[in-house]
Amino acid sequence: MLIHPWDAPADDAEWQHWLARHDFGQLAVNGPPGEPPLVQPLHFAYAPDPGDAVTHLARPHPLWRAVEAAPTVLLSVVDDYAFIPGPWQAAEDEPPEHGVPTSFYAAVQLTCTAHVVDAPEAKAALLQRQLGHFQPEGGSAPVRAEAAPYGRQLAGIRGLRLEVREVRAKFKYAGKRSEAVQQRISERLAERDAPGDAAARAHQQRRLTAARRP
Repeated sequence: MLIHPWDAPADDAEWQHWLARHDFGQLAVNGPPGEPPLVQPLHFAYAPDPGDAVTHLARPHPLWRAVEAAPTVLLSVVDDYAFIPGPWQAAEDEPPEHGVPTSFYAAVQLTCTAHVVDAPEAKAALLQRQLGHFQPEGGSAPVRAEAAPYGRQLAGIRGLRLEVREVRAKFKYAGKRSEAVQQRISERLAERDAPGDAAARAHQQRRLTAARRP
Protein backbone atom coordinates (compact mmCIF):
# COMPACT_ATOMS: atom_id res chain seq x y z
CA MET A 1 0.00 0.00 0.00
CA LEU A 2 1.50 3.32 -1.10
CA ILE A 3 1.16 6.00 1.57
CA HIS A 4 1.89 9.60 0.59
CA PRO A 5 2.77 11.99 3.43
CA TRP A 6 -0.57 13.79 3.08
CA ASP A 7 -2.47 10.50 3.50
CA ALA A 8 -0.56 9.27 6.55
CA PRO A 9 -2.20 9.27 9.98
CA ALA A 10 -1.29 12.16 12.24
CA ASP A 11 -0.35 9.71 15.00
CA ASP A 12 -1.05 6.20 16.27
CA ALA A 13 -4.19 7.40 18.04
CA GLU A 14 -5.85 8.22 14.70
CA TRP A 15 -5.63 4.73 13.24
CA GLN A 16 -6.18 3.00 16.60
CA HIS A 17 -9.41 4.94 17.15
CA TRP A 18 -10.55 4.01 13.64
CA LEU A 19 -9.60 0.35 14.02
CA ALA A 20 -11.52 0.09 17.29
CA ARG A 21 -14.70 0.82 15.32
CA HIS A 22 -13.82 -1.25 12.25
CA ASP A 23 -13.40 -4.83 13.41
CA PHE A 24 -14.11 -6.80 10.25
CA GLY A 25 -11.29 -7.38 7.79
CA GLN A 26 -9.49 -9.88 5.60
CA LEU A 27 -6.70 -12.14 6.80
CA ALA A 28 -4.15 -12.96 4.10
CA VAL A 29 -1.85 -15.96 4.52
CA ASN A 30 0.80 -17.19 2.09
CA GLY A 31 -0.25 -20.29 0.20
CA PRO A 32 2.03 -23.16 -0.85
CA PRO A 33 4.63 -22.37 -3.56
CA GLY A 34 2.95 -21.76 -6.89
CA GLU A 35 -0.47 -21.20 -5.33
CA PRO A 36 -2.21 -17.89 -4.53
CA PRO A 37 -2.48 -16.54 -0.97
CA LEU A 38 -5.44 -17.61 1.13
CA VAL A 39 -7.72 -14.73 2.11
CA GLN A 40 -10.38 -15.09 4.80
CA PRO A 41 -12.95 -12.40 5.75
CA LEU A 42 -13.47 -12.36 9.51
CA HIS A 43 -14.38 -10.44 12.63
CA PHE A 44 -11.54 -9.78 15.09
CA ALA A 45 -10.95 -8.01 18.39
CA TYR A 46 -7.91 -5.72 18.45
CA ALA A 47 -6.20 -4.29 21.53
CA PRO A 48 -3.34 -1.75 21.31
CA ASP A 49 -2.09 -3.13 24.61
CA PRO A 50 -0.74 -5.85 24.33
CA GLY A 51 -0.73 -5.10 20.58
CA ASP A 52 -2.62 -8.06 19.19
CA ALA A 53 -5.87 -9.17 17.58
CA VAL A 54 -7.78 -12.36 18.28
CA THR A 55 -10.17 -14.39 16.18
CA HIS A 56 -11.14 -18.00 15.53
CA LEU A 57 -12.07 -20.32 12.68
CA ALA A 58 -13.53 -23.79 12.26
CA ARG A 59 -11.04 -26.60 12.79
CA PRO A 60 -11.41 -28.00 9.21
CA HIS A 61 -10.51 -24.62 7.67
CA PRO A 62 -7.72 -24.89 5.03
CA LEU A 63 -6.10 -21.75 6.45
CA TRP A 64 -4.57 -23.63 9.39
CA ARG A 65 -2.02 -25.58 7.40
CA ALA A 66 -0.92 -22.39 5.65
CA VAL A 67 -0.64 -20.47 8.95
CA GLU A 68 1.48 -23.19 10.52
CA ALA A 69 3.77 -23.25 7.47
CA ALA A 70 4.06 -19.44 7.21
CA PRO A 71 3.01 -17.64 10.42
CA THR A 72 3.71 -14.14 9.08
CA VAL A 73 0.27 -12.92 7.99
CA LEU A 74 -1.47 -9.69 7.03
CA LEU A 75 -4.76 -8.45 8.47
CA SER A 76 -6.24 -5.80 6.17
CA VAL A 77 -9.17 -3.52 6.97
CA VAL A 78 -10.69 -1.02 4.48
CA ASP A 79 -13.82 1.10 4.92
CA ASP A 80 -15.31 4.61 4.70
CA TYR A 81 -14.71 4.60 0.96
CA ALA A 82 -16.30 6.72 -1.75
CA PHE A 83 -15.77 7.32 -5.46
CA ILE A 84 -14.92 10.94 -6.26
CA PRO A 85 -15.81 12.13 -9.81
CA GLY A 86 -13.15 14.06 -11.71
CA PRO A 87 -14.95 17.44 -11.84
CA TRP A 88 -15.12 17.52 -8.04
CA GLN A 89 -11.33 17.43 -7.85
CA ALA A 90 -10.50 20.03 -10.50
CA ALA A 91 -8.15 22.76 -9.31
CA GLU A 92 -9.63 26.23 -8.99
CA ASP A 93 -7.83 27.44 -12.14
CA GLU A 94 -8.79 24.38 -14.22
CA PRO A 95 -11.99 23.57 -16.11
CA PRO A 96 -14.06 20.90 -14.31
CA GLU A 97 -13.51 18.35 -17.08
CA HIS A 98 -9.76 18.36 -16.33
CA GLY A 99 -10.25 17.00 -12.81
CA VAL A 100 -8.98 13.50 -12.09
CA PRO A 101 -11.38 10.90 -10.60
CA THR A 102 -10.16 9.10 -7.51
CA SER A 103 -11.16 6.97 -4.55
CA PHE A 104 -11.41 8.02 -0.92
CA TYR A 105 -10.84 5.37 1.75
CA ALA A 106 -9.36 4.57 5.13
CA ALA A 107 -7.18 1.48 5.47
CA VAL A 108 -5.12 -0.21 8.15
CA GLN A 109 -2.84 -3.17 7.48
CA LEU A 110 -1.41 -5.15 10.37
CA THR A 111 1.58 -7.40 9.70
CA CYS A 112 1.39 -10.08 12.37
CA THR A 113 2.90 -13.27 13.67
CA ALA A 114 0.09 -15.78 13.98
CA HIS A 115 -0.14 -17.99 17.06
CA VAL A 116 -2.57 -20.92 16.93
CA VAL A 117 -4.52 -21.40 20.16
CA ASP A 118 -5.67 -24.97 20.87
CA ALA A 119 -5.72 -25.40 24.66
CA PRO A 120 -9.37 -25.43 25.79
CA GLU A 121 -8.90 -22.88 28.58
CA ALA A 122 -6.96 -20.53 26.29
CA LYS A 123 -9.60 -20.86 23.56
CA ALA A 124 -12.33 -20.08 26.05
CA ALA A 125 -10.49 -16.95 27.20
CA LEU A 126 -9.98 -15.87 23.58
CA LEU A 127 -13.68 -16.33 22.77
CA GLN A 128 -14.70 -14.50 25.92
CA ARG A 129 -12.52 -11.58 24.84
CA GLN A 130 -14.20 -11.51 21.43
CA LEU A 131 -17.61 -11.74 23.03
CA GLY A 132 -16.81 -8.87 25.36
CA HIS A 133 -15.76 -6.75 22.41
CA PHE A 134 -18.72 -7.46 20.13
CA GLN A 135 -21.41 -7.97 22.74
CA PRO A 136 -20.51 -5.73 25.69
CA GLU A 137 -24.15 -5.60 26.75
CA GLY A 138 -23.95 -9.28 27.67
CA GLY A 139 -26.88 -11.62 27.22
CA SER A 140 -24.85 -14.77 26.52
CA ALA A 141 -23.51 -17.35 28.92
CA PRO A 142 -19.82 -17.05 29.84
CA VAL A 143 -17.44 -19.11 27.72
CA ARG A 144 -15.94 -21.78 29.96
CA ALA A 145 -13.85 -24.75 28.85
CA GLU A 146 -15.73 -27.29 30.97
CA ALA A 147 -19.18 -25.72 31.17
CA ALA A 148 -22.31 -25.63 29.05
CA PRO A 149 -23.32 -24.37 26.61
CA TYR A 150 -20.01 -23.67 24.85
CA GLY A 151 -17.51 -26.01 26.48
CA ARG A 152 -18.20 -29.04 24.31
CA GLN A 153 -18.19 -26.90 21.15
CA LEU A 154 -14.61 -25.71 21.65
CA ALA A 155 -13.21 -28.83 20.00
CA GLY A 156 -14.71 -27.72 16.68
CA ILE A 157 -12.69 -24.51 16.45
CA ARG A 158 -9.13 -23.23 16.78
CA GLY A 159 -8.22 -19.83 18.11
CA LEU A 160 -5.83 -17.40 16.49
CA ARG A 161 -3.84 -14.68 18.22
CA LEU A 162 -2.25 -12.20 15.82
CA GLU A 163 0.78 -10.55 17.39
CA VAL A 164 1.17 -7.20 15.62
CA ARG A 165 4.67 -6.53 14.25
CA GLU A 166 4.06 -3.58 11.92
CA VAL A 167 1.19 -1.21 11.18
CA ARG A 168 0.58 0.67 7.94
CA ALA A 169 -2.34 3.09 7.90
CA LYS A 170 -3.75 5.43 5.29
CA PHE A 171 -6.50 8.06 5.21
CA LYS A 172 -6.89 9.03 1.57
CA TYR A 173 -9.15 12.10 1.59
CA ALA A 174 -7.64 14.66 -0.83
CA GLY A 175 -5.07 15.83 1.69
CA LYS A 176 -2.86 17.27 -1.05
CA ARG A 177 -5.67 19.42 -2.49
CA SER A 178 -6.27 23.04 -1.53
CA GLU A 179 -8.78 23.72 1.20
CA ALA A 180 -11.14 25.28 -1.35
CA VAL A 181 -11.12 22.10 -3.45
CA GLN A 182 -11.55 19.93 -0.37
CA GLN A 183 -14.54 21.98 0.76
CA ARG A 184 -16.05 21.63 -2.71
CA ILE A 185 -15.65 17.85 -2.50
CA SER A 186 -17.23 17.83 0.96
CA GLU A 187 -20.22 19.77 -0.34
CA ARG A 188 -20.65 17.36 -3.24
CA LEU A 189 -20.45 14.37 -0.89
CA ALA A 190 -23.17 15.88 1.29
CA GLU A 191 -25.36 16.52 -1.77
CA ARG A 192 -24.89 13.03 -3.22
CA ASP A 193 -25.29 11.27 0.15
CA ALA A 194 -24.57 7.80 -1.27
CA PRO A 195 -23.51 4.93 1.02
CA GLY A 196 -20.12 5.80 2.47
CA ASP A 197 -20.29 9.49 1.58
CA ALA A 198 -21.09 10.73 5.09
CA ALA A 199 -18.20 8.78 6.62
CA ALA A 200 -15.79 9.95 3.92
CA ARG A 201 -16.90 13.56 4.41
CA ALA A 202 -16.44 13.25 8.18
CA HIS A 203 -12.86 12.07 7.71
CA GLN A 204 -12.13 14.89 5.29
CA GLN A 205 -13.52 17.55 7.60
CA ARG A 206 -11.74 16.07 10.63
CA ARG A 207 -8.38 16.05 8.86
CA LEU A 208 -8.93 19.54 7.47
CA THR A 209 -9.58 20.82 10.98
CA ALA A 210 -6.47 19.10 12.29
CA ALA A 211 -4.36 20.57 9.48
CA ARG A 212 -5.43 24.11 10.43
CA ARG A 213 -4.10 23.74 13.97
CA PRO A 214 -0.75 25.48 14.57
